[in-house]
Amino acid sequence: MSNRPLMIDLAFYAVAALFAGATALWTTLEPHSQWGAIAFGGYLPAAICAAVLLTQPGAVWRGRALVAAGTAVAVTAMPLAFMAVDRANGVTGRAQEEVLVVESSGARLLDTGSPYLDADAIAALPEPLLGYNPYQPGMAVFGLPAAAFGEHWWTDARIWFLLAAAACAAAAVHLLRRRPGVLGAGKGPLLRAFQAMFVFPVCALTFATGGDDMPVVALIVLALAYAHRDRPFAAGLVVGAAAALKLFAWPAAVVIGFLILHRTAAQGARGDLQRYLGGFAIPVAVTMVPVLLLDARGFFDNVIAFGLGHGVVTSPAQSPLPGFLIAEHVPGGELIAPALLGLAALVIAALLWTRPPATAASAALWCAAGLSTAFLLMPSTRFGYLLYPVVLLGWWLPLRDAVAGAPTLFAGIGNEAVDELEHETGPGPSMAVEWWR
Repeated sequence: MSNRPLMIDLAFYAVAALFAGATALWTTLEPHSQWGAIAFGGYLPAAICAAVLLTQPGAVWRGRALVAAGTAVAVTAMPLAFMAVDRANGVTGRAQEEVLVVESSGARLLDTGSPYLDADAIAALPEPLLGYNPYQPGMAVFGLPAAAFGEHWWTDARIWFLLAAAACAAAAVHLLRRRPGVLGAGKGPLLRAFQAMFVFPVCALTFATGGDDMPVVALIVLALAYAHRDRPFAAGLVVGAAAALKLFAWPAAVVIGFLILHRTAAQGARGDLQRYLGGFAIPVAVTMVPVLLLDARGFFDNVIAFGLGHGVVTSPAQSPLPGFLIAEHVPGGELIAPALLGLAALVIAALLWTRPPATAASAALWCAAGLSTAFLLMPSTRFGYLLYPVVLLGWWLPLRDAVAGAPTLFAGIGNEAVDELEHETGPGPSMAVEWWR
């Protein structure tokens, strides 16, 4: 058996340990420094364990899985729990601003029915930045435990972000894994997907310090898994839940819609697109319509104006990526950057129309590419959004592996459509999947 998977594990954990150590030593953000100090003690032993497993003969998948699970606890769950407990005990510098924003929006939702303040009310606050809630109305749900029960470690919004993401990942594994009577993805690709979501440094750091993006990307992954299993209503419901949390999920919803549309045309499956759109509409309407009827101005001031850089204070999301650099340093850049983002969206939509994804695996690649384009060109952006393509590419592996083994993939499809699907999927397991197992 090839040692390549273990060698990849060893390199991954070693580089992650260097990243965590560098973060602990040199970051200026206190929650990041705390994460780095704890995570270094998780990644380094994991690298040592991977090196030891390299010396063992025979199959070592179980050992690799145990190391990955232990590392996830050490670099994700433990730093999060440590900071949540400290924060509940009154220690400052144990959470990023987005945690405070989500919990405040949950309290406002409980008190007023809207998670937003308008720009005038925000300008009157002693810390206006914390008055902004740039998320969709559904994100306030994660702030309800703190609003209802007070500040405890278990009401910290990050705990609920992690639980939601873990539940979505478990459901996606259930849908994709290979078991008696159901061909699906092998254990190796699923382990890589787990590492991408819960062990990769950017994701582990995000879980521990902020976390709001993780349930969004986890819901997108689950929607792709439902789309792979040809369950359009469930796929729409789940990606609609993601869209009810954050605007970043809407491009993924469009990509999955093109997948459903293409599959409907190829297989003659009537009603699939309508079921998908119906599922999508339910969580979006339930969360957005009441807020828009009650506080449309608050929604616009927070989600639209602030996101485009027109708030009463500047967004802290200012990583030196193209969209931010154009908006800040090019004459008229505050208009050019959104225009470029819109142009990119039109180009991607045209490409999707002419060459739509034929499988959930290819849809995952489209989502990764589209979201990468979005965070590169957004006027307010940050390097942390890298987690979206990382997680989606990690889950591409089991999605692609499951496609290769699906015996009913071409059932009932005409010859021309089969040729197109074989061009998309290949006749057997992907070499890229095999390499990363």
